[in-house]
Amino acid sequence: MKTVRLRPGKERSLLRRHPWVFAASVDRGKADPGETVRVEDAAGGFLAWGAYSGNSLIRVRAWSFDESERIDRAFFERRIARALALRARLPIASTGVRLVHGEADGLPGLVVDRYGDTLSVQFLAAGSERWKDTLADGLLQASGAVRLYERSDASVRSLEGLEPRSGWLRGEGSTELLITEHGWQLTLDVAHGHKTGYYLDQRDNRALFARWVRHYGCQRVLNAYCYSGGFTVAALAGGAAHVTSVDSSAPALERVQAHVQLNGYDAAASECVDADVNAFLRQSLDAGRHFDAIVLDPPKFAPTAAHAERAARAYKDINRLALMLLAPGGLLLTFSCSGGIGADLFHKIVAGAAIDAGVDGAILQRLEGACDHPTTLFFPEGEYLKGLAILKAH
Repeated sequence: MKTVRLRPGKERSLLRRHPWVFAASVDRGKADPGETVRVEDAAGGFLAWGAYSGNSLIRVRAWSFDESERIDRAFFERRIARALALRARLPIASTGVRLVHGEADGLPGLVVDRYGDTLSVQFLAAGSERWKDTLADGLLQASGAVRLYERSDASVRSLEGLEPRSGWLRGEGSTELLITEHGWQLTLDVAHGHKTGYYLDQRDNRALFARWVRHYGCQRVLNAYCYSGGFTVAALAGGAAHVTSVDSSAPALERVQAHVQLNGYDAAASECVDADVNAFLRQSLDAGRHFDAIVLDPPKFAPTAAHAERAARAYKDINRLALMLLAPGGLLLTFSCSGGIGADLFHKIVAGAAIDAGVDGAILQRLEGACDHPTTLFFPEGEYLKGLAILKAH
């Protein structure tokens, strides 16, 4: 077994069960990509077993902190079983489920979403790539799914020295799938959809939005950065009379309209606009439009903390415009999925937007990812999705 030894004082994070070892913390030791290494403190004491990545700033991702544990097929079968057992205990009203959430499930670099009988999987780090076949077989056996599509095409793979890969890894067939969520029917494409095909992390927030639209009597709704229209369907389910869905992707907007009709809603109640969201917000303000509820769910503006300042300006601008477009007493759901923007900073950004817009509001609820996207005590970085539900003052 190859060994990676840390510099003095660099063992503290591993002692707190944080799974990452950064390159600057390593004193000596190398291995092949994804190879299991023994991580030791400066005195030679055991800290963890982990997967080595010579290309990444995260030089080692810990598999286990138990010295007696062996990283083999049985280890991965146990970890998969534990992840699935957690999901079986959760109140998930959908046939689309996040089965494995990377570090939060003790499987760094592995993301697994289940859509009915199909698994859509991302192998995002050298360790999960090295154990790909073992993981694929173990996932199918434990889940009972019949096929597995690989979506290892995220840009983070390049940081691990890995090429993008996508395609059927086990089984074959159409990549167009149908799931149910809170009684709604939604379609997705595991080959071409965002991430693994759909944004399961917003499932619980879509249900909340439907209830709030009904409770507050929101009739005119704007769904900005709408993607395939999950929040659009939620708004119509909540009784909205008209929903405007804005995105810069024509295929996504086509799917929005298909979802509206698939769920039995009047096509005339849904307006799809192919546009830049920022420009649309400004044009709507100039035109004197107002909405009773607005959803802002933009893409990742700040992938790391280094991008936070520029991203903060972008988040502030769209929230300022949305708050001005919102009718008095209206509802705003605003989100950030940027890892470089923490919940406290996001709150300050939205507060600054409200000051610039000259409005006040009450936080109805703080929002986060769905329960099958857990944030663990030892890995707070897993809390990437954060949001605020705000009621604008009358």
